[in-house]
Amino acid sequence: MNFFSYKDGVLSAEEVALDHLAEKVGTPFYCYSSATLERHYKVFTQALPKDSLVAFSVKANGNLGVLKTLAKLGAGADVVSGGELKKARAAGITADKIVFSGVGKTADEMRLALEEGIYQFNVESEPELDALNALALAMSKRASITLRINPDIDAKTHAKITTGTSETKFGIPFIHAREAYAEAAKLKGIEIVGVDVHIGSQITDLEPFEAAFRRVGELVATLRGDGHAISRLDLGGGLGVPYIEDNRPPPDPAAYGAMVTRVTKDLNCRLIFEPGRLIAANAGVLVTRVIYVKRGDAKTFLIVDAGMNDLIRPALYDSHHEIVPLREPQPGAERIKYDVVGPVCETSDLFAAARPLPELKSGDLVAIQSAGAYGAVMASSYNARPPAPEVLVRGTEWAIVRPRLTHEQLIAQDHIPDWLAG
Repeated sequence: MNFFSYKDGVLSAEEVALDHLAEKVGTPFYCYSSATLERHYKVFTQALPKDSLVAFSVKANGNLGVLKTLAKLGAGADVVSGGELKKARAAGITADKIVFSGVGKTADEMRLALEEGIYQFNVESEPELDALNALALAMSKRASITLRINPDIDAKTHAKITTGTSETKFGIPFIHAREAYAEAAKLKGIEIVGVDVHIGSQITDLEPFEAAFRRVGELVATLRGDGHAISRLDLGGGLGVPYIEDNRPPPDPAAYGAMVTRVTKDLNCRLIFEPGRLIAANAGVLVTRVIYVKRGDAKTFLIVDAGMNDLIRPALYDSHHEIVPLREPQPGAERIKYDVVGPVCETSDLFAAARPLPELKSGDLVAIQSAGAYGAVMASSYNARPPAPEVLVRGTEWAIVRPRLTHEQLIAQDHIPDWLAG
């Protein structure tokens, strides 16, 4: 459920009409609904075993307004860089609710995390373990760690967002888990606290989750038998969301929570979860204006002012996003098949191909839905296009939570060297 709906014939975010925002902010722009973020967080959290830590995946949406909204509900943060760690702290998320994932943590990032006193590092390789140990000893600290174990489970999702098979860069192979934990136990700057697993993103079937969690649960018993104190189990994120309106919806959080409870009830571990897309995707839309309608011999192109620099998911993952007009169409209105494209000078700047939509004309506004996760965070200034600004709505209130750069501000980020000046 989300809080975007037609009110008096205009698509609104909660009680704010999106065409009003378009007039005030300009297009394109992202709009997030506080009520949707809050509802999704609560529904997910309430489905889990008590005392679970829900650490929102900052890489899905790192806007401070979004993070602060979730922090006020008690959310932690899953971060994959020093910048994300600083963002989480700036949003008021306490260090004891932050977990640090990612395969390429630098020495500076690990040092920052040790200084902050984060909850745990999810270590992804033996070289990272050695580097973290050396830093912790130099700082007279001990780093609480889990090792991310790759269970070699196919999540049955897109190849570019699968992380749990043996062919990915993530985690330590399952067959080397005991050996890796034995080595970790020898390191004086390391405190083993648990096991981490994350098999991928946008997973729409509970079966891969259950297979992975059962396998890791067996590993917990084995590791305890080897003498390791395993008190935490980080189960990652990855539960999918409905991007396509008419498709069979993914399992709801209640079904996921029931499965997790059943599989982990005898492990006596604190559970950690890292949802991102599940919380944020359907809490955001990208509003864009039609520039031209271009009719070719075989296709009709709807050229809009948002581009792949604003929302790269369709170009990168061939992902589907529903597209709806801001003005509510009449029941039974004729539909025309459009290729919805942006102005970026790339053929891949395509939001939808042969998409049936009510007839649209230059100046009309449309909303690209389910854009709250992996949208603005992946934006760029390609083609010297300032990325779309971000707006957060709460009831009848709204605020710009990330402004649009002017062209002058964008250009000012570059510097001409002295030898070219004058």
